[in-house]
Amino acid sequence: MELSELRAATELVVMLFTEPRSLILLLLLLAATLCDLRTQRIPNVLTFGGTTVALLYGLASPAHHGGGLGGALGGLALGLVLMLPLYLLRAMGAGDVKLMAMVGAFLGPEATWQAVIFVFIAGGLAALAYALWHGVIGQLLRNTVQAVEAVVGSVAAGIRPDARASTAPSVGRLPYGVSIALGTFAFLVARQFTWV
Repeated sequence: MELSELRAATELVVMLFTEPRSLILLLLLLAATLCDLRTQRIPNVLTFGGTTVALLYGLASPAHHGGGLGGALGGLALGLVLMLPLYLLRAMGAGDVKLMAMVGAFLGPEATWQAVIFVFIAGGLAALAYALWHGVIGQLLRNTVQAVEAVVGSVAAGIRPDARASTAPSVGRLPYGVSIALGTFAFLVARQFTWV
């Protein structure tokens, strides 16, 4: 590891664990991950409490460069809007949508859309890893094709799509709060290293 990489890694650790907004966000994401793994639910007290903290933090911070209360509200709305279609398709739970909205309130709109991309990548990698580990990758691929065909067919017929309408046997259920936490953490790391 070169000296510049070591310095960047040290700055990352310092930023993530001493900057109040990042530290609070990481602690809330850790709590959401633990809850989602244990109960497959993310409590409202966690998401609404976290969102309240993010909005108060935005209210107390300067409004330049997408910050302030406006930035927090914009990130909240964007996180909600980007995840809401998956909830409407019944491919994701309401707690996951609220968790991403909370993350958006902490990050602001500019960073939220980038973080969502990292979250989707983390979710896809988690699904692939789960399927490979359990030897159900073929079934996962067949289910994916069938779900896409069902959604396209429903839309073409003017019927509200439902991702759960598939008759294929499920390969398992992943707690998506974990993917939201991992994807957001990966985004924060990438942003610190100026990769995004």
